[in-house]
Amino acid sequence: MSVSLYDLSVPTFLQTVRAIGGFLDRAATHFAEKGVDPDSVVNTRLVDDMAPFHFQIEAAWHHSVWGVEALKTGAFNPPALVGPVPFANLRAMIVEAETTLQAFTPDEVNGWAGKDLDLRIGPRRLSFTSETFILSFSLPNFHFHAVTAYDILRSQGVPLGKRDYEGRLRTRSS
Repeated sequence: MSVSLYDLSVPTFLQTVRAIGGFLDRAATHFAEKGVDPDSVVNTRLVDDMAPFHFQIEAAWHHSVWGVEALKTGAFNPPALVGPVPFANLRAMIVEAETTLQAFTPDEVNGWAGKDLDLRIGPRRLSFTSETFILSFSLPNFHFHAVTAYDILRSQGVPLGKRDYEGRLRTRSS
């Protein structure tokens, strides 16, 4: 069985982006029921030296959308982080991510397979192919930030389980 660059990236990002949207909605409902301002969670961290909740959502957005954009352009250049924003704006970022990812077509993404892609992190330059960038940089970072956002919400009492994180599984059609 061969797996295309599109299959590795877009549907994989979409599965978790949709799950993030679901757990953000669930958090908003939970906070409303408990009388908690959802904006009070925006700066919450798991530990002092980790980035806050808003960063986790922004980073998941960046690694999904701009991870795929990097396949096209050959460079990972997400926009600057916007910093603490209202909880509703974080949900809007995830809605935008889903919309943007849905617009990529299999032919378009598969046409970028095998391209060289360079990433600069400070003085370091990392050289990838499209496939190694998605598999060893973009997807691991994306999932790290998505699960950290999930964990922050769990730490705030939001009733989430593993299935909320997994989202809709892409099972074989019968």
